[in-house]
Amino acid sequence: MKQFEKLGLSHDILNALQELEFETPTEIQEKSIPLVLAGKDIIAGSATGSGKTLAFASPIIENLKSNQKVQALVLTPTRELAEQVASSIKLFSKHKHLKTTTIYGGVAIEPQIKHLRETDIVVGTPGRILDHLQRGTLNLREVKFLVLDEVDRMFDMGFLRDVEKILYQCPKDRQTMLFSATVSADIAHLARRHTRNAVEVSVKSYVDPSKLKQYYYDVEDKFKFSLLVHLLKEESSELVMIFCGTRHKVDFVTKNLINSGVYAKAIHGGLSQNQRSAVLKDFHGKGVGVLVCTDVAARGLDIKGVSHVYNYDLPAVSNDYIHRIGRTARAGNDGKAVNLVSGSDYDNFNNILRDKQLNIESMPLPNFNSVRVSVIERRGRFGNSGNRGGFRNNNSRGGNSGRRNFSGGNNRRRF
Repeated sequence: MKQFEKLGLSHDILNALQELEFETPTEIQEKSIPLVLAGKDIIAGSATGSGKTLAFASPIIENLKSNQKVQALVLTPTRELAEQVASSIKLFSKHKHLKTTTIYGGVAIEPQIKHLRETDIVVGTPGRILDHLQRGTLNLREVKFLVLDEVDRMFDMGFLRDVEKILYQCPKDRQTMLFSATVSADIAHLARRHTRNAVEVSVKSYVDPSKLKQYYYDVEDKFKFSLLVHLLKEESSELVMIFCGTRHKVDFVTKNLINSGVYAKAIHGGLSQNQRSAVLKDFHGKGVGVLVCTDVAARGLDIKGVSHVYNYDLPAVSNDYIHRIGRTARAGNDGKAVNLVSGSDYDNFNNILRDKQLNIESMPLPNFNSVRVSVIERRGRFGNSGNRGGFRNNNSRGGNSGRRNFSGGNNRRRF
């Protein structure tokens, strides 16, 4: 706790951190907190799970007194991240009695309108924030602190214009903090327009490369699911995240894992907020060990204890791949990233392998039994017997037929 004291935090926050059993600050906290407490605008490179919430919450908590007006605004790309950030701020500020309200779409707006009449801090997503501004139910003229969390993700999701519209509703005389895993040209442009002499803060990756092992299996598409089931049952794992390219594929994989005796749950944008929250609660509480998801869960979810990340479908670019595998090998723990590469993944995998910092090792196919699978219709229901299919080739190893070759170092081949 002495190291937190040296950063300049007050007793109110220190007491809260002690009650939460915080021991030492993370790198982003150590570098950012003195700057933000000094009133500096900052642009910080930091990923989810690195402790950045405390970094930007500390000046807000230290400097605000509750007056039932919105004095701080935190923008996040996803509803899940908004909930997590708001929950953390409430814990950090418990001795200051500040009121924090979470604002996002997918839920009724009337309760939000009621809470906004007496809140100090708003944490929300751009779309719903704009909705409130247009309705006149949110006033940002008293904002002293503005935080853009996971700015790169917001831009990836097409929120650039919405974010700028919101920024223009805030006073120019404010402290602005931008947090992003990567700093693109768009983010640099935004910073030039909307920050004042911002200080750049960079930290090492929260993922320890020495603790993260990356593998790929070149497998025929028809055997991909069977291989996944085999690996899940053979590997010693804690929490597992499986990434798929579409909602439909998430539903397919989840349903068939359950049929195969693997307790899994799905999360994607097609679920209601209450459904998504319930799934995450089960996953956090280890009631379920396997989470099958789209990239909506790649960022913005601070899930601890993930031992394995499986890419059932490969993303198109290495940046998205890095964010996915960044869910594991955190805080000194070991982790594995396993890629199941079939013909439809070849182009994307080649794109990923162009990133020379990645070292993905080829693995021979093990002997595994084929698993009968159920096909889900596009409208989201399981079909009748005419819509169900499968294969039974036992001890399939996939072989090398039809597989392309990689080239390059680090045990890589190019498709």
